[in-house]
Amino acid sequence: MTQELTKKLLQEKFPTREAITTEIINLQAILNLPKSTEAFMSDIHGEFAAFDHVLRNASGNIKIKIEDLFNGRLTSKNQQELAFLVYYPSQRLKIIKKNFAQAEDLRQWYLDTFAQLLELLKYCSTKYTRSKVRKALAPEFVYITEELLYGDFASTDKQNYYAQITTDIINLKSADQFIIALCHTIQRLVVDHLHVVGDIYDRGPHPDKIMDRLMKHHSVDLQWGNHDILWLGAAAGSPLCVANLLRICARYNNLAIVEDAYGINLRHLSLLAEKYYQDNPCFAPKLNPQEPKPSNAELSQINKIHQAIAIIQFKLEGQAIDRRPEFKMQDRKMLEKLDKHQQKITLNGQSYPIVHGCFQTVDYQHPYQLLPQEQTVITQLTQAFVHSDKLRRHMDFFMQKGSMYLVYNNNLLVHGCVPVDEQGNFEGLTINHHLYCGKELFDLLEDNLRSSYADSHQSTDLATDLLWYLWTGPVSPLFGKRAMTTFERYFIADANTHFEKPNSYYQLRHQSQFITKVLHEFGITDKTGHLINGHTPVKKGHSPIMADGKMLVIDGGFAEAYHQTTGIGGYTLLYNSYGLQLVTHQPFTTREQAIKQLSDIVSTKRVVEQEVARKTVAETDIGKQLKQQIQQLEELLATE
Repeated sequence: MTQELTKKLLQEKFPTREAITTEIINLQAILNLPKSTEAFMSDIHGEFAAFDHVLRNASGNIKIKIEDLFNGRLTSKNQQELAFLVYYPSQRLKIIKKNFAQAEDLRQWYLDTFAQLLELLKYCSTKYTRSKVRKALAPEFVYITEELLYGDFASTDKQNYYAQITTDIINLKSADQFIIALCHTIQRLVVDHLHVVGDIYDRGPHPDKIMDRLMKHHSVDLQWGNHDILWLGAAAGSPLCVANLLRICARYNNLAIVEDAYGINLRHLSLLAEKYYQDNPCFAPKLNPQEPKPSNAELSQINKIHQAIAIIQFKLEGQAIDRRPEFKMQDRKMLEKLDKHQQKITLNGQSYPIVHGCFQTVDYQHPYQLLPQEQTVITQLTQAFVHSDKLRRHMDFFMQKGSMYLVYNNNLLVHGCVPVDEQGNFEGLTINHHLYCGKELFDLLEDNLRSSYADSHQSTDLATDLLWYLWTGPVSPLFGKRAMTTFERYFIADANTHFEKPNSYYQLRHQSQFITKVLHEFGITDKTGHLINGHTPVKKGHSPIMADGKMLVIDGGFAEAYHQTTGIGGYTLLYNSYGLQLVTHQPFTTREQAIKQLSDIVSTKRVVEQEVARKTVAETDIGKQLKQQIQQLEELLATE
């Protein structure tokens, strides 16, 4: 935008000298407010109930504010009851109201609860302007809430006025709606902005519900994770991404998300699977003990689908590797390494027996050629993903709010890694005779992803093939390993062949000097900068805080599949005016149990970094924007 156009727009918005000076005063004042709270989450993997609970309790922050405010006035039990009312107002109101036999007792509870919630709301809103708080209030209760929130209850002149308002709320049977509105506003104000550092999809059963929840969130950004890329790729028309996605869903007994949530018919895939495959113990789905066990017939169907789509995947991968020699993945063409009888495979000069093979549709002479029925099935499935309205809405939101990386308030948010060699030199990918590495690699991959998504009719162009590369490529920032040994884990018993060598980044990220180098590559030179990762679950006994506090890994394992490895139920990170706090969450049970028994996720907080003086809005990215606006307004004022 040119300076002349900017000036013209400002003149239209602030036509008088008084309007300009009022806005300057307003913006200058905002710069002195405390920095609002950011929350960071990653690797949610479809675990909606746990994600939703952490969002509702603001990573334990709401409970802490209740303790700060009401210690000495409310018992621990009453504080817990108030906290859960804020988390789940609709559900808790139904339970609470059953405990009152007398209408007058319920009326008094309403009056007491109004007072407590209003006091808590006022406490949570101290970092914001009245204008911002007003925008967070439920529209139908804005006037009433502001009168009660900012009222002078010590004044005898207005005591009857305030009493009449609260009495009428109850008499007009609006008490429940008013409480629900107050609770939702408190949830909104405690955390001002949410960062999700990748992997909303796969493993758990309800990524679609997570996306619906995020689309209603007041302020959020998303960094794409490797599992998210499969769904973006499927919506962009990549058969390779579709095959990988369906294989993972079958592996974790999550095909319902494809059929029920996104309306994609798997009948033709099921018929293909039934025609060519038998039950195979290697392809039995992993079951969640908390979910109902499928029938034997359902397990058999999933098993066969799992095999069918895995073989289609391996064939498509061979085709893509031949199509893209620049990917340097020739060693991952696995089907051609099988012997003629498909009983043995030769890797790096060593022969291994095949266990639980299922290569009925693989032609020894042309191993990567799809059968006509396989081609028809994967084409139909790809088109179904492209044309799923609900998936398109979710992926449009992903594209609107998402990115390969984000620099925000001196923090670099990256899901996986920044690929480097053993010496810490940036590694890259050569496309059209140009080597892309470091930040330039991220920008290339994001540009291609956006291009592929915008034109979902291409399935074998470079941009779409790069989506699959992001999932599994040797220098993919989202994968972070040299090779994905899916084939070996299915068909070779020797565990040595299963090893996936991680990028050297994961060793070097413990060193402060290396993290400083990475931050500089992305334009962060401030000494207070941090690099925030997800992707790799932090194992028991390992610290998520590395490189003298510059490196933070917040994948603590939301997914049930990772709980045994991590020993916890996930990490979240909070960044407020006082500094950075890492929050550890215990595994979530069920939403119903939490609401009924007031069983919160037990959270412990660890201070990562504490500010000497409280950080203000002036020291944030928003503050920089406000300073620019002030400068423009002052220049406009000088011409008046």
